Amino acid sequence: MTERFKISETPIIVDEVTEKVVSRNAGAITVFIGTVREMTKGKKTLSLQYEAYPAMAIKMFEQIEREMLEKWPETKLAITHRVGKLDISDIAVVIAVSSPHRKIAYEANEFAINRIKQIVPIWKKEHWEDGTEWIGNQLENVPYPTGAPKEDLHD
Repeated sequence: MTERFKISETPIIVDEVTEKVVSRNAGAITVFIGTVREMTKGKKTLSLQYEAYPAMAIKMFEQIEREMLEKWPETKLAITHRVGKLDISDIAVVIAVSSPHRKIAYEANEFAINRIKQIVPIWKKEHWEDGTEWIGNQLENVPYPTGAPKEDLHD
């Protein structure tokens, strides 16, 4: 089976993610490519550092897929998110969605990126000209039976 959900330490190849959702029943494939931008709220970004709890991130990608299939049963989803140091214009995330119809593919793709930001344990450290800051409160929204696995955050 194709690995449709992945946390990667290497650059993401967009075509590889897209190929995972190709279907004979797809009339549309949308691809969202999230890149590192230079300016954020008036601050110049030098680079980003992404960290994740990979095992839980994959589980949350799978949850997003289940939620998506409830709303749009004929869709197919693939997500790859990069971790590590990323420079300006580097690709941080690729989300591919296929569907029989384009409107659904667009809606489902937007749904996926919004849910990633809400529930997936991925954090980014913004490196600006004047300092740094960790961003990402997803950990607070992820249900852990025994609490957050803090010792595993840097695997």
